[in-house]
Amino acid sequence: MTAGAPPQTRHFVGHGGVLLTADVWGEAASPPLVLLHGGGQTRHAWDRTGPRLAALGWRVVAPDLRGHGTSAWSADGVYDLGLFADDVRALVAELGERPVLIGASLGGLSSLLAAGEAPGAAVRALVLVDVAHRPDPRGVRRITEFMRRRPDGFADVGEAAAAVSAYLPHRPRPDDPERIRNNLRRHGDRWVWHWDPRMLDSFEGRMDPPGMAERLLDAARRTGVPILLVRGGVSDVVRGDIAEQFCDRVPHARRVDVADAGHMVVGDRNERFIDAIVPFLEGIE
Repeated sequence: MTAGAPPQTRHFVGHGGVLLTADVWGEAASPPLVLLHGGGQTRHAWDRTGPRLAALGWRVVAPDLRGHGTSAWSADGVYDLGLFADDVRALVAELGERPVLIGASLGGLSSLLAAGEAPGAAVRALVLVDVAHRPDPRGVRRITEFMRRRPDGFADVGEAAAAVSAYLPHRPRPDDPERIRNNLRRHGDRWVWHWDPRMLDSFEGRMDPPGMAERLLDAARRTGVPILLVRGGVSDVVRGDIAEQFCDRVPHARRVDVADAGHMVVGDRNERFIDAIVPFLEGIE
């Protein structure tokens, strides 16, 4: 694939036969790197990151998680974290090679459990983007409140873009509001978010249940691979002390903060995010 070429589309089969749609950049012979977006996002969260990493010599695979984008929805409406982890395991097995996993929020939690719990996915390294073993409940509440808002959708794409800008006031307004169209789908004469609304019923109340923090720390320790925690410098989901505690308790983990980025690090400061992860990627054996 030539530099600057649009991504190829590929489909993977997740747990239980769920079909996952992915964008792929880079040469087939290059080492694989999988980008896993956060809850309520789609693979297009990585549209600027994927080509940049492919230009650095990686074969980049960015799937829509189940229930998101153009991937299939769970037939029973269940979106347990373990199901997302099983999908990651299935995708890694289908690749047939040991990839680097870069996961934001939900994608990071899924990657961590996929690699650190049996049957562990064979991976080379993990990058966790603004996710650790314990979230700040205030930040989680803000996310779920935004996702619950406007269940009837939007009259047009510009209205959706304005809602996102109000939710993320620290982020410069996009030059082209039409870019948000990839995160929307038509529902009658309205535009609604491109994810299964039943997903929130599985998410709420399960972000920090009893025992989850230790479970995630145990999984991180058992991965046995290098881990980089990339925290948004102004994140309201991962506090600095929690990120520090994660690295203290996981010997092979280290941390870097991205200045002026919130929870959505990649969307907020994409160039700084890439600068933060490249030294880590270059050091992977």
